[in-house]
Amino acid sequence: MINSNAQLKYQATRISTATKEQLLLITYDIGIKACNTAINAMTAKNAQAPDFDLANREIIRAQEVIRELMVTLNRDKGGDMADKLMQLYEYMYQLLVDANMKKEPDNIKVVKGMLEELKQTWESALMKLLEDYQASHPEDRDLQNAMAEINGQKPTATPTPKAPGVVNNANAKARSFTMAG
Repeated sequence: MINSNAQLKYQATRISTATKEQLLLITYDIGIKACNTAINAMTAKNAQAPDFDLANREIIRAQEVIRELMVTLNRDKGGDMADKLMQLYEYMYQLLVDANMKKEPDNIKVVKGMLEELKQTWESALMKLLEDYQASHPEDRDLQNAMAEINGQKPTATPTPKAPGVVNNANAKARSFTMAG
C-alpha cells in the first residue's frame, strides 16, 4: 500500500511537471502498457483461463488513449500530416473495438506496434530538435552536460557561469525532450 501510494505520487508529479512533448510520450506509454496487459489477459498461459474482464478494461484504456491523441491533434497547424495521423488513430481505434468484440489479441498487437512506432518516431524527432539546438548553442555547457547524461555518458563540461538571479534552463530543456522512468 505504501509503495503503491509512493508510485502514484511519483506519477502525479511526473505528469504535472511534464512538458507537452513528455505528455505525448507518456500518453503513448500508457497506450502501449494497456495493450500489453490486454494481450496478456487474453492469452493467459500456465493453465490459467483468459481474463476477458481485465482485457476489456485495458482495451478501453487503450481506446481512451487513442481518443486523447485524436482530441489533442492540432489539425489547423498540422495540415496534411495531422489529417493522416487522424486517419491512423481512427483505424487504431476501430481495431481495438474489433479486438474487444471478438476477444482476439491480434488487432491489439497491431495497435501496440503502431503506438510503439509512433512513440519512437516522436522521440527521434525531439532528439533531432535538441541536437540542432545544441549545435547552434555550443557555448551552453549545461546543455552539453544534459545531452551527455541523456546519452548515458558522464557530464564533463564545466557548467556555464550564471549571473545572480539568472536561471539557466538547459537541463530542463534537455529533459523536456526525453522520457526517464
